[in-house]
Amino acid sequence: MQGLNNPIGIKSLEPSQSPFITNPYRFGGGGVGGWVELGRTTLGSGNSTINVSGLADKRYYMILSYTLGNGNNNVRCRLNADIAANYANRWTNNGAADSSEVNKNWQHYDPNVVGKLNGFTVGYLSNLPTKEKLDMFNSAGQMAAGAGNAPSRSETVNKWANTSAAFDEIDVINEGGTFDTGSEVVVLGWDPEDTHTTNFWEELASDTSSGSVASLESGTFTAKKYLWIQCYVTTSASTFCETLFNNDTGSNYANRASQNGGTDFTRTSQSDLNMFESYGNTTGAYINAFMINNASNEKLGISHSVREGTSGAGNAPVRDENVFKWANTSDQITDISFTPQSGTINSGSYLKVWGSD
Repeated sequence: MQGLNNPIGIKSLEPSQSPFITNPYRFGGGGVGGWVELGRTTLGSGNSTINVSGLADKRYYMILSYTLGNGNNNVRCRLNADIAANYANRWTNNGAADSSEVNKNWQHYDPNVVGKLNGFTVGYLSNLPTKEKLDMFNSAGQMAAGAGNAPSRSETVNKWANTSAAFDEIDVINEGGTFDTGSEVVVLGWDPEDTHTTNFWEELASDTSSGSVASLESGTFTAKKYLWIQCYVTTSASTFCETLFNNDTGSNYANRASQNGGTDFTRTSQSDLNMFESYGNTTGAYINAFMINNASNEKLGISHSVREGTSGAGNAPVRDENVFKWANTSDQITDISFTPQSGTINSGSYLKVWGSD
């Protein structure tokens, strides 16, 4: 999305507030629009379907959802309530080999993982009327409660083979049971013609190292239901970067990850979180992560990261896919830190946290 007016849609900032900003109008200043909330449905009682309708016509959509309850084993999706065989899907669960289906009357949203409890999904959809509608979803599943149980993960891509209309309705459907009260789907939209000032994402915290430092620290920020975390870091030693929420060093973290498409591995009952799975951050690593941050539930997160590795175009970077949880069920996250296991963080590293309710 390089060159678009506001590719991430944060609230208006002064140029000096963000290392991302070279043009203040590009990231929400001067009344230029970004990601705006188009619709939201929060269940007031149990239901097998969460319907969000009446969506404004936008070129791109982003979905955030939190599905609560037992039996959320196979969550599917339809656009414009189309129940004809107009969908094709490809997905993987927990890093297994891809599966695919064609000529279906639904598309995958958060595919079947037996034993999953609450689920958190982040998705993106394109909506050009004359083209088949493409979308992608990444999901983290709580599985059994407690940090002794690693979360599940799924990745899904779909298409809706409609080339005559934009969609204005999304149905998220529980094929394995009923979503509990409080389950929610939020739909955001972005269009290059937008000029609104009601951006969904608000900058909550920022830390940029101007010299060698022990860690990147957000400091205390306002609690929000949804968090978006970005971090770029280089370190003085070849090491992991450990993440803490609210400075909790108890054995309350668990994750599931894959590196370079390899077999999934898990860590449970950890005293910190390896949100960066890449080892050897002396050459630079970048992470993009989303979290659901309800006080009374385990906090689920989805992250993707890339490490530079050996410098030069003759050396491919390293990629990581990660889902994680903080098994705290009494507090919202209001503080995030990244600390190397050894050495220090170099100048120019930065941490950004956005959020919204």
